[in-house]
Parts: sequence; structure tokens; C-alpha cells
Amino acid sequence: MKLLVRHQTVYGYPASAGRVAMRLKLVPVDTPGQKVHDWQVSINGEALTNFRPNSYGEMEAVWVRHDSLNEAVIVAEGLVETRETHGIGGLPQCRVDARYFLRDTPLTRASDAIRAMVAALPEGDGPLAQLHALSAAISDAVQYRPGVTGADTTAAQAFALGAGVCQDHAQIFLAGARLLGVPARYVSGYLLAAEGDLLHETHGWAEALVPGLGWVGFDPSNRVCVTERYLRLASGLDADEAAPIRGSVTVAGDISIDADVRIAQAEDGVEERQLQRQQQQSTPTPRS
Repeated sequence: MKLLVRHQTVYGYPASAGRVAMRLKLVPVDTPGQKVHDWQVSINGEALTNFRPNSYGEMEAVWVRHDSLNEAVIVAEGLVETRETHGIGGLPQCRVDARYFLRDTPLTRASDAIRAMVAALPEGDGPLAQLHALSAAISDAVQYRPGVTGADTTAAQAFALGAGVCQDHAQIFLAGARLLGVPARYVSGYLLAAEGDLLHETHGWAEALVPGLGWVGFDPSNRVCVTERYLRLASGLDADEAAPIRGSVTVAGDISIDADVRIAQAEDGVEERQLQRQQQQSTPTPRS
């Protein structure tokens, strides 16, 4: 399946910003489940070309501006071909020891309630079966409900609330997998909806290292292992580390952020990309 993506993020500053620094993880890499045919990133119309592999084997860049800035328009777009691997991403390619992904963070630290859920999982069928059971248990315990959690919501808080979004489901999964002794990492990327509709934000899921299989992707929000409809961007110990864009700015007042993602199955790449650009220019993007 060929997926055409255009991811636009607009940062607006109430007064000219004196310094803006951003860490960008906006370039996908080739994996057993995807091959990148074409991809570009630009900021305010200028191509960003200083992406380099980080210790995870993923592409990362830093962009810094010291002069005054009222707006930063970041666009990542390209064509990626995906294939069905039934969630199996293969063996580790990064330079980091897999045991590193047993570490918890403030966002993924397990609560007593999460520990109890993991203790109640069925035993005896091996790590893969336990991880499937963990994913299902999270889906049952935490209802998908947008707007009730935020970027700073921890796995423990979302589990206690019993509601959240993909970030919360994935971070609870990380907490549970690590309790089972399984290295697990958060993954950010894109998802083509089953009906081929548009996505207006990035998606998040989890990967766990299964003996004999390698990294396997789990998406508790959709009760599946990842499929060819998923496009992988970046990973980390939690959602914050795996975020496609993180930054700091010297400015007085609140910063506005408008993000919009357009993803479609590519048939005619040129026509599809032109349509995506027209849609993003004519449709107000949601305020986050």
C-alpha cells in the first residue's frame, strides 16, 4: 500500500519570538514494514536538510532561529510504501541495548491498579500471548474518549480515569509490558483510517520486543497489532520522547499551535498531493 502524507504544524507567537529551538523527528525510515520513496520537511518554505540518524536509528534534526519570528510553519510530506507484516517489525536496528526500554518514566510509571491488572493476566502461553492479553485488558479498562486527558497525563492517571486516547493506551501498555519484563517503546506516526478517511493528528502506539520475533507493534486503541495502514515515524521511552516536534521559545504570552495531517492511499501521487495542499489551505486546522 502506498500512503501519501502531508503533515502541517503552524506555531503562532503573540509577539516576535527572540529565539526558537525545535527538535524534529519528522522523517520516517525504512523498516521491514515500510519503504520511504519520497519525503521532504520544510519550515517557512525553506527545506530542512540536516536530519541525521540518532541512537535509535531514526532521523532527527534541530532547528534554531535567533532573530524575531512571528510564525513557524512546519510541513512534512512524502510517499511511503507499506506492507503487511502482522505487526512484526523485526530485530533491533538501533545502537541502544534493548534493556534500556525496560526503564520507566514519570509518564509510564505503573500504579498499584496497573500492577493488579498485569498480575491478573493469564499465564503459560508465552510473552506474545501475554502482550495480546495486556492490550485487550487495556482496551477494556480504558475507554477511548478524546478531550479528557492531555500531553502531561500519566499512564497511572489515565488508567484511574478509565478513559483517554491513543497516547494513554500506549503508555499504559508500556507500563504493563515492562512489569512483565518485556522491553517496550512508544511509537509516533500516522494511521490511515479503515474507511480511507483523513487523519487530523498523529497517532501513537507501542512496540514490544518479543523473543524470536523482534519488535511487535500493538495498538490498544484499535485492538490490533499494527498493519500496512500504519506509517512509523519515531520512538522513545514515552510519548514525550517520541513526539515528532518538541521545542522551546523565548517569547511573552501564549503560543498557538495548529496541527493538521492529511493521509491517503496514493493512486496518482501528483494529483493527491495537490489536493492535500488545497485542503489544508482552505480548511481551518484544529487548535490544540
